[in-house]
Amino acid sequence: MSDAAPNLPPLMSGEGTPGDPFAVAVARARAGTEAGLIVHNVTPDHLSAALVLAPEVPLAEAMAMVLAVANGFADAFGALAPSEVAAQFDWPGGFRINGGQCGGIRAAASTTAPGKVPGWLVLGLDVPFRAPADREPGEDPERTTLDEEGCGDICPVRLVESWARHTLFWIHDWQEGGPARLHDHWCGRAFALGRDVTLTAGGERRSGRAIGLDEQGGLLLRLGDDTRILPLTEMLEPLPC
Repeated sequence: MSDAAPNLPPLMSGEGTPGDPFAVAVARARAGTEAGLIVHNVTPDHLSAALVLAPEVPLAEAMAMVLAVANGFADAFGALAPSEVAAQFDWPGGFRINGGQCGGIRAAASTTAPGKVPGWLVLGLDVPFRAPADREPGEDPERTTLDEEGCGDICPVRLVESWARHTLFWIHDWQEGGPARLHDHWCGRAFALGRDVTLTAGGERRSGRAIGLDEQGGLLLRLGDDTRILPLTEMLEPLPC
């Protein structure tokens, strides 16, 4: 874990951990911590952080915050990375750097009922800076790291700080103006919109053409003559007992 603590916006607080920030954030949320907590574990090789939120809308609507976290990361990365390096998204929470899979977002909530207002929502961010020691660069052509894409000089702590600020902007934008701009910004960086995709959501593997998002950030997947909506709630991870 890095010795430097991120300088976070006034509405956010930070907590460092040597373990899994997502698990710690879920534990803090279940214990009643205030919204805005960012738990982080930042090393030269890996950035891992998790944000605790307290939505005031039903879960299905609150899951749009996945898009806010993704947009926040892309904007923060764009401000720190070389201009020729592209950040894109896989639905529901994957990141791509120059086309290679490079970390992404996790999610957990106090409820999985789409129509119920959750007591809390935790969104995790994981981004590999360098490949594990046992993996040679380029060994897995589908996966990459920031270092392999020429972004190894980015300071992980500065990236957390910038991500927090940009994510806060997108949350405020969504609260004040609705989901339209949030969705447009996400779709503008989507890797596979208009393409045939195969993905696993809700424990089920599905193939079809990704044609867009619904109002709540669900993926519109065309299967032959039919179109199905895969809700973002399908990415929620089960809670430990």
